[in-house]
Amino acid sequence: MSLLRVQDLTKRFGGLVAVNDVSFDVEAGEILSIIGPNGAGKSTLFKLIASFLKPTAGRVLLEGEEISGLKPHIVARKGVVRTFQETTVFKEMTALENVVVAHHLRLKAGLLGVYFASPRARADEASFRASASEILDYLGLGHVKHERARNLPHGYLRALGIAVAMAAEPRVLLLDEPFAGMNPEEKDRAVRMVRGIRDRGITVLLVEHDMPSVMRISDRIVVISFGTKIAEGTPEAVRNDPAVIEAYLGAEDETLGH
Repeated sequence: MSLLRVQDLTKRFGGLVAVNDVSFDVEAGEILSIIGPNGAGKSTLFKLIASFLKPTAGRVLLEGEEISGLKPHIVARKGVVRTFQETTVFKEMTALENVVVAHHLRLKAGLLGVYFASPRARADEASFRASASEILDYLGLGHVKHERARNLPHGYLRALGIAVAMAAEPRVLLLDEPFAGMNPEEKDRAVRMVRGIRDRGITVLLVEHDMPSVMRISDRIVVISFGTKIAEGTPEAVRNDPAVIEAYLGAEDETLGH
């Protein structure tokens, strides 16, 4: 059984069909990328998978359990966790404090326990700090863990957003354009980071415009155009697919990684 199954997903906004009958499986331990020209429906598809939008038709299954239609925080608790194009961190907090705060999704102490600093709450906080520090070290952010987020370069700030998502202990991590706005050195570091996340046993599903990075990092690629899946396969197969080449013709800001 696939870890995540996208089955006949459709999303309509009035007369506009943003996602049209899209299906694919995501296997445990793989890096699968969703690509397509601007306006193809990639971000809408991502929101459907993470349950930020309710599908008009179709469903999303996590190990056979339907998760489409559930509240996003419930889906996150089940292990499907999404990052955002906009970096959602607290700029006045340090990197470490940001990741500690994100751990509170897993809080074992009740609110009263937190307020009165119960032994359980103190134990949770100590555990969260240790886990946050380990995540930052693993993602190559250990040397900036005590820096305020507002002082971090763009690449580190986006990596911190991923660290925040990892605090929720995802089984499937959904990365929304993780390489956006990065210089070549930052992209190289981000590619290594995403591979490292997969090496931790976390399945990665990403939407990305940067085709060279996608071709380097992906085990498989799903291509959508005008809301419809037009191709699926290995990077090499997708790169040479006539339908994909045609879909990208005329897209000045995008290449297929040649």
